[in-house]
Amino acid sequence: LFCVLFTSLAQPTKTLEGRLEFNDNTPFNITTRITLNNGEFSTYSRIDGSFSIYDVPPGIHQLDIQSTTYHFGQIKIQLLEDSMDSPKCLEYAFPGAVKQIIGYPLVMYPYATYQYFEPSKGFSVFRLLKSPMVLMMLFSGFMMYVMPKMMEGLDPEEKAAMRKQMEAQQDPTKMFSEMLGGITGAAPEEDLESLEKRDAKLDPRKTN
Repeated sequence: LFCVLFTSLAQPTKTLEGRLEFNDNTPFNITTRITLNNGEFSTYSRIDGSFSIYDVPPGIHQLDIQSTTYHFGQIKIQLLEDSMDSPKCLEYAFPGAVKQIIGYPLVMYPYATYQYFEPSKGFSVFRLLKSPMVLMMLFSGFMMYVMPKMMEGLDPEEKAAMRKQMEAQQDPTKMFSEMLGGITGAAPEEDLESLEKRDAKLDPRKTN
């Protein structure tokens, strides 16, 4: 009597079976972990891509393929006590994707390949022109080519003034002294010498 009662209360179970294949229908020969209900049940695929999960009770179960290289869809499996031999299966290709009915035994294909690194970019002239150093070099070369052309049409006095300005820019100390003299109102060193010579001519006593 106890054995009969235990048998009547025992819950039926089902062995879920399936197979992993590549998109060209060749066996997925990479041993991969397969979990049910986030690890409540787990198994590994065989060399021919087939797998089995034993002693699965009735209910709604979630099957995931734990591949680090290929992305497989997620499967929802419904097992009813009165129809354990014909489970109902729904596949979600991606999170949030529309569900689609698939047959049993399960046949699953990878939808994508995971990319963990950004592929290296090839040579691009436009990306090179975005570099500040390249822009500065191009601008300097352009000015070295254009400046002599611009100076050809200038008067001798304008050329001399521009040449003096360029020399002052090449000598930071001289340029700073000229800027300081302009701010304080003091005359540059050359102007002071010319003033002294002029005063000596006007006053002969200074020459003695």
